[in-house]
Amino acid sequence: MNQLKQVHAFSLRNGTDHTSILVLKLLEVPDIAYAHKLFDLIPRPTLFLYNKLIQAYSSRGPHRQCVSLYTQMRQRGCVPNHQSFTFLFGACASLSSPPLAQMLHTHFIRSGCGLDVYALTALVDMYAKLGLVESARKQFDEIQFKDLPTWNSIIAGYARCGNMVEAKKLFQLMPLRNLISWTVMISGFSQNGQYLNALKMFLLMEKETDFKPNEVTLASVLPACANLGALEIGQRICTYARQNGHLNNMFVTNALVELYAKCGRLDAARQLFDGLGSRKNLCSWNSMIMGLAIHGRSQEALKLFDELLQEGSMPDDITFVGILVACVHGGLVARGQELFDSMEMNFNIIPKLEHYGCMVDLLGRAGKVEKAYDLIKKMPMKPDSVIWGALLGACSFHPNVKVAEKAADFLFELEPWNPGNYVILSNIYAAAKRWDGVAKLRKTMKGGQITKAAGYSFIEGGGEVHKFIVEDKSHPRCEEIYALLGDLFAKMKSIKHEVDIGSFMTL
Repeated sequence: MNQLKQVHAFSLRNGTDHTSILVLKLLEVPDIAYAHKLFDLIPRPTLFLYNKLIQAYSSRGPHRQCVSLYTQMRQRGCVPNHQSFTFLFGACASLSSPPLAQMLHTHFIRSGCGLDVYALTALVDMYAKLGLVESARKQFDEIQFKDLPTWNSIIAGYARCGNMVEAKKLFQLMPLRNLISWTVMISGFSQNGQYLNALKMFLLMEKETDFKPNEVTLASVLPACANLGALEIGQRICTYARQNGHLNNMFVTNALVELYAKCGRLDAARQLFDGLGSRKNLCSWNSMIMGLAIHGRSQEALKLFDELLQEGSMPDDITFVGILVACVHGGLVARGQELFDSMEMNFNIIPKLEHYGCMVDLLGRAGKVEKAYDLIKKMPMKPDSVIWGALLGACSFHPNVKVAEKAADFLFELEPWNPGNYVILSNIYAAAKRWDGVAKLRKTMKGGQITKAAGYSFIEGGGEVHKFIVEDKSHPRCEEIYALLGDLFAKMKSIKHEVDIGSFMTL
């Protein structure tokens, strides 16, 4: 960098013009601000120089500078080419401005550059990232020769919008796939809460391709493992990540901390967490605190929160969800109230629905049902079904028919399809010997055709996750499963018979 400044000084003293070369060298460093200052000294910059500077701002920001340079080049009569638009589309996606996107698209068509596949892919990608997936699809369909990045861009667009059905259709139509294609699908399923599909896609990639998962792939599939409790597969991914140096990536390590914490392997989670040392970020702290909280290690979670503050880090709203959950599981009403009150007062964090939900749960479990109901009435936002559900659940443990009816009324309005709310209120009525209420609810459920959903469970085995529904016969090995169950029942009956006879003989 010092050498470049010396060359610049030498040029100024000797009257030689090396400005264009210096601009390019500075962009390689990169020192974009200095390069831009020198660029402004050039009377008539070439299209090549404009594109290089736009590319630099498009990659590193601020992205608004790309638009300023584009406006300037048009005013100076410098005609943009396909490369200009490729970089501009990328910048526009980061600016989240649909009107600007449409303007650039119009200019692109008028420029006659509309046959360049790189620019067209950037156009599809821009619309997809802006959430204008229909516009992206229209451009995608019009491209005659689509390359891999074009396919990946439109699939990512659908995944980002939550339309995994269309994303999967396009994925299956791809003539060729690369690691990015698979990762986009795994990430899409995972981010949209379709964890089993995410894990199935990952296992299919392992089975059918030679692609080696990268850090993005691992950080996408690990949350699916965590939410499914697929510890066996998660441990295998952890071994792979360790062997291939991916634990240096914070996203991967944080995802592993979350996996082990959610699956109850708090020792392994803590080992990874402590191994981060000074590299810990807030996501690391939040994952560890939440892991301790959900497994009833309330005091350890609160101690870790104190360590976070001692290190000078500032908690966020997710941190407070974790420590409030710790208070819920530990029955720490006073401490929970203190922490809840401190959010806005000490940390300038306005409590959200999740925090109010934790407080309602905390108060309700402690038998303070009326106080929980009073808190709901004072909430600055409209309570959702989780809030009312927590209150109704509290009424089932600490009988309060009056409050239960109020909570249930809101739940029937918010989620009339949910049979669980009717069942809980019915049980509360039954406990209070309010048989008229029980009969009324049964009549309502029957008239509204509200039925209890079939229960299901996930079982991990042999590197796969299997889903079993009550009385399900869709599993490919259901005949073997039911045959084995039959044998087990027969053996249980035989053992019971032997025990019964033994008990009779001892009399």
